[in-house]
Amino acid sequence: MQKETAISIRGLSKSFGKVKANENIDLDLYKGEILALLGENGSGKTTLMNMLAGIYYPDKGSISVNGRTVNIRSPKDAFELGIGMVHQHFKLVDVLTAAENIILGEEGKLNIKEANEKIKAICDKYGFEVDPSKKIYSMSVSEKQTVEIVKVLYRGADILILDEPTAVLTPQETEKLFQVMRNMKEDGKAIIIITHKLNEVKAISDRVVVLRQGTYIGDIITEMSDEREMTDMMVGRKVVLNIERPLPVSPTPRIIVDKLNIKDVNGIYKIKDVSFEVNSGEILGIAGISGCGQKELLEAIAGLRKVESGSIRYIDEKGDAEELIGLDPRKINDMGVALSFVPEDRLGMGLVGNMDITDNMMLRSFRQGGSPFTDRKGPQELASNVVEELEVVTPGIDTPVRKLSGGNVQKVLVGREIARAPKVLMTAYAVRGLDINSAYTIYDLINNQKKKGVAVMFVGEDLDVLLQISDRILVLCDGMVSGILDGRTAAKNEVGMLMTRLGGKADE
Repeated sequence: MQKETAISIRGLSKSFGKVKANENIDLDLYKGEILALLGENGSGKTTLMNMLAGIYYPDKGSISVNGRTVNIRSPKDAFELGIGMVHQHFKLVDVLTAAENIILGEEGKLNIKEANEKIKAICDKYGFEVDPSKKIYSMSVSEKQTVEIVKVLYRGADILILDEPTAVLTPQETEKLFQVMRNMKEDGKAIIIITHKLNEVKAISDRVVVLRQGTYIGDIITEMSDEREMTDMMVGRKVVLNIERPLPVSPTPRIIVDKLNIKDVNGIYKIKDVSFEVNSGEILGIAGISGCGQKELLEAIAGLRKVESGSIRYIDEKGDAEELIGLDPRKINDMGVALSFVPEDRLGMGLVGNMDITDNMMLRSFRQGGSPFTDRKGPQELASNVVEELEVVTPGIDTPVRKLSGGNVQKVLVGREIARAPKVLMTAYAVRGLDINSAYTIYDLINNQKKKGVAVMFVGEDLDVLLQISDRILVLCDGMVSGILDGRTAAKNEVGMLMTRLGGKADE
């Protein structure tokens, strides 16, 4: 039976200055198909999808939808053609309800009752679970994602593009999403999923298209391929997939957290009676659904957040203890603790988007020179080393970081923090959104720190990553410790259940 084409792309190209994001891309998407789009960071996946979504306009080439050549000059054009894109970073208004977000921007007289009925019908048809009257700010990450998907379906999308949809989901939430995607596929929807998780590609997709350095490499039938073949196509060479995880050598406590309590600005506990130790020469993974307290915990240790009660002690190599609570971040650094913090928000708290790579390196070092205008030689050398060692795709070290792809921004941030040779390295989502080759480069850097005796706290939402790299895994649920597991023997579902406290009770 002849497949019916939903989208046909021919010779599509897009450049940003001297950087060719896409060059002569040919791609077909069929109705009733789930297509996985793979490629390293900076390979042009999101740029290509943004052209389909009307965010970018191609320099040359053609796009056909349902057999008709079209011009997509805006997201409105894309919606009118039945194309809806769910971005990695949600575009929702927190103070509005799910229903209000879904109908936001609709023309004509708005009837919330009719909207609720239509939303319910969509949810019943595909298996979504969403409360139309619930405020966005009170939703979990998976609920927000559901609202985004229902929003594009509400507007009549038959072609859906999902950019890293499982990046912040638990295994249970991921399986729910996949079942919904299968239901949409059965209804004839055409779906493109951008993901770096090859096990998920195998689980959900029918076909895989691979991009490399902005060019089309090929497409393969998923069931006729394996993860190694996909990886080799993405990278252009064989990649060893065995992550080195040496046992900790003579581990001793570096950070001791005891009965820690942290409240937010509304007086609600974000961390409740949390106690644990981080040892030298080990990687302690921290697992938990988004908003369960990981960010607040790291910020407290770094001196960036007020603590309600409890203790955070740093133990130096001589065994002397120093209380960190009450010290400002600069003093924590000056005393030699050298806590490094790779935050979730790369271009907010981590880097300055309008500054180039060299200037972002200087953010961590200008105080030593007394002026941000004194010595640029050191930061320039560091910037060049990070670009070379981590294979950052950039026209040069004088390029503003906002012009880099998300994965390359992450490389710059992680490289800068590790270059400081810390005693305790705290990383939040260090490999989030990175392709497998880039992720393994980061793993190697972190493992090298571990070999040097650094105590590493590795906060991540991707359980596959946590299980691959961690010596121990601390699981948080609702700001409490629900378990501490051996990273070498823990099962993915076991961690996922503890994240929702299905696997046990938090410490009282």
